[in-house]
Amino acid sequence: MSVGTEWDGPQVPVAGDGGQAATFALASAAYRDDPVETIKKADNDWHQSTIKPGRIALFRPRLGEAFSRAVVDRMLAAGRKPLIQSFGAEPQVVVEHCLAANNIRRERDNLLSVVMVLCGLVFLPGLIGWLLVFQLRTYVAKRDDKRAGTLGTALLLGVGVLAVLFLLKMPFTGFWAWYARAAVIAPVAGWFWARQICERTAKDLRARWDGLLSGTTVGAKVPEAVPRSPGETAAEQLRQSLARLSAEQQSNSVFYAGPKGILGMGTRWGAWQLAEDLVPADPTREIHPFRSWDVIRAIHDQLTLLERGPLHTGGFPKPSIRHWIVTPIGEGATAVSRPEGTDVEAFQVKPHAIQDICNKQQFGSGDRHYLGVQWTLWDGHLVITMMITVTVLHETLRIEVTGHALGPVNPLFNAKPEAPTKEVAKTFKPWETRTVKLPLITTDEVVRLAARAPLTWYPPLLNWLGGSLVLPEPFGLRHAWADQPWRHRFMADDALRAATPVLRVVHSAAIKVLNDNGVDTEKFGARSAFLSGQVQDPAPKKADLYDA
Repeated sequence: MSVGTEWDGPQVPVAGDGGQAATFALASAAYRDDPVETIKKADNDWHQSTIKPGRIALFRPRLGEAFSRAVVDRMLAAGRKPLIQSFGAEPQVVVEHCLAANNIRRERDNLLSVVMVLCGLVFLPGLIGWLLVFQLRTYVAKRDDKRAGTLGTALLLGVGVLAVLFLLKMPFTGFWAWYARAAVIAPVAGWFWARQICERTAKDLRARWDGLLSGTTVGAKVPEAVPRSPGETAAEQLRQSLARLSAEQQSNSVFYAGPKGILGMGTRWGAWQLAEDLVPADPTREIHPFRSWDVIRAIHDQLTLLERGPLHTGGFPKPSIRHWIVTPIGEGATAVSRPEGTDVEAFQVKPHAIQDICNKQQFGSGDRHYLGVQWTLWDGHLVITMMITVTVLHETLRIEVTGHALGPVNPLFNAKPEAPTKEVAKTFKPWETRTVKLPLITTDEVVRLAARAPLTWYPPLLNWLGGSLVLPEPFGLRHAWADQPWRHRFMADDALRAATPVLRVVHSAAIKVLNDNGVDTEKFGARSAFLSGQVQDPAPKKADLYDA
C-alpha cells in the first residue's frame, strides 16, 4: 500500500508536524505486534486496563490487534459513553490510524481465509489434527519449566515424523488413501502460503510503526469514512462518529474525580488562595457593586498578555485560555455524563450559562466555573494547566489558583520495533557468541493468524474465544497512559515555573478590579505578596490528598 501518493479518504497529519509526538506515540500502538499483556506496563496508578482472558490460547490477540479494535469500538460505536478530552493529543488521528491498521489486517485476513478454505476446510481432518498439535505445543510452551520450548519443538518434530510414516505406510487404498495424503500435506502447503502473506503484512505494519516514531510521512488512509454515494449509510455513520469525536474533544466541560484530579488535565499538585474581606476604601461610601464574572473577565484579559515580556529572552509560548465548567464525580466513577439541555450546543456550554454558573453556583451542589490557562509543551508530552476560580461568600472574596500537570506518554508507546535476534555460540569458538536474525514471523504466529482469520468477520465470537482488551474508564486516550512529570527534571521545572507568573497576573488583575470598585486592597496586597513568596517553594505538593 503506497503512502501519500493519492487521496483516498481523510488523511491525518504526518509525523513531521510539530506538537504531534504524543499523538503518534499513541497511534503507533495500533501497528504493534507485542504480546497484549504489554499494555499493563503502561498503566498508571489511577487507570488500569483489563485483559479479558479467552477460551483458546491459539486465538489470543496481539497488542496492536486488541488495541485498535478496542479503541475503535470505544470511541466510534453508536451509543457510546462520553469520552474524556485528550489534552496534548489528537484523538481523531489515533482513531484513524486504528481504522487504517484494522483495514490492513482485514486485507491480510481475507487472503488467509482463502488459504484456510482451499488448504484447510476442504481437508478438515488434517487441519484439525495440525491445529490440535499447535494448541498442545502452545500449552506446553506456557509452562515455567526452562525445557518447555525444547519440549514444544520436540513435539512438533515428532508429529512430523509420524506424518511422514503415515504417508509412506498408508492404511487405506483408493480415493481415501489419496485424500488422507492430501489432508496431511495440504495444511503444511497452506502454512507456507500463509507465511508469505503474514510476512508481507508484518513488514508493512512495522514500517508504519517505525515511521510514526521516527518523524517520517505516515498517513492513515480511511476510505470507508468518505461517502461516495447517498446510499452509503455505513460510511456516513462513520463520518458522523469522527465528527462527533472531534466536537467532544473541543468541549468546555471537564470532570473532577477527587484525588485523580481533573480527568485529562492530571492531578492537582498545588493550590494558592487569596481570601480577604471586602471593606470599602472610603468608610463614608459603599463598595460599587460588582460580580465574580467582572473579576474573571479582567483576569482573562490580563492572561492573554502572558506571552509578552519586557526582555527578548524567549518566555511563555502562546497559551490556550478557556472558561471551563467543572463537574464533580466520584474517585471510582466508571462513567461520566456531560451537561445537556438548551444551554449546551455541540458539547459546548453556552457563554451566558457559563456566566450564570460563575456568578451563582459558588456553594453547595452543582457544577463550578474555572478559568484555565493551558500550555501544551514537549510535543504534547507535557500539559500544564492553571485553573482560576473566584467566589464571594458573605463579605469574603476568595481567588483560588490551582496547578495541574499531565505528564508524558508512557515510554512503552515510544519504543520502536526491533528485529528479532538470538545469541548463539560460534561453531569453532564456543566460548564466543554471535547474533543471528530470526524470522519476523514465527511458525506459531502464522498458525495463530490463519486460525483467527475466518473468525474476524464476527469479532464478538473471536473475542470470546481469544480474549480482548478492556480500556480503563472513564476513558480518554491521553490521560489513560500518562506518567507523572516529576521524574523528568525539565518537565518538572516547566510546571513549577509557570505558577508564579500566573499567580501574580491573576492577583494584579483582581486587585485592579477591586480598586476600581472602591474596595480597600491593603490586605489583598499583603496576602498577594505572601503568596508570591510561598509559590516559589520548589516542591510539588499532593494538594488533593491534603497531606502536604
